[in-house]
Amino acid sequence: MSRTISRLYNSHAEARAAVRELEAAGVSHGNISILVSNADSAYDEKTKSFPDRDLDGKDDRAEGAATGGGVGAALGGTAGLLAGLGLMAIPGVGPVVAAGWLVAALTGAAVGGATGGIIGALSQQAGISAEEANVYAEGLRRGGALVSAKVEDGDAARVQTIMDRSSVRIADRAAAYRKSGWTTYDPTARPYTRDEVIRERSLYR
Repeated sequence: MSRTISRLYNSHAEARAAVRELEAAGVSHGNISILVSNADSAYDEKTKSFPDRDLDGKDDRAEGAATGGGVGAALGGTAGLLAGLGLMAIPGVGPVVAAGWLVAALTGAAVGGATGGIIGALSQQAGISAEEANVYAEGLRRGGALVSAKVEDGDAARVQTIMDRSSVRIADRAAAYRKSGWTTYDPTARPYTRDEVIRERSLYR
């Protein structure tokens, strides 16, 4: 038997690190999916990369050139799942960088297909309860990232340990959202701006 394990992360860097760890642990990139908010324009579609890896708001390539190496020199290429990243738009979330098997379901959601929108796609495909899917979708809207992995039952505990290392505690995040007045994900809401995403991430560092 197999199951799908999904986790929410505060940033693209944490989600991409989780994907690399999963692949290093033997999970096929065909069984992994990643969705990353690009409200902060961190993903450069021309270079197919995230130039600001250290999340300091500056292009690491320019910083590397100025210092003669460092992070900018280590940008390199990507392999596995992360080599297939591409942009799409989801109502209420805005621009999302995505790769993997969940993209097909979300493409239907993005165009208003019969999947029930992003909530339906997450609850039907990503192993997330309908109630928690609202929190995951809101987390994505607020600048977060989602990683989902299809694994055999015998590998579930090991994979959960990998994915839990830097993931969000979803119950705590739901409580924080509700404390601020949030009730449920709204696909008609205005997507977050870059400044709003940066402020939101700063709350959970």
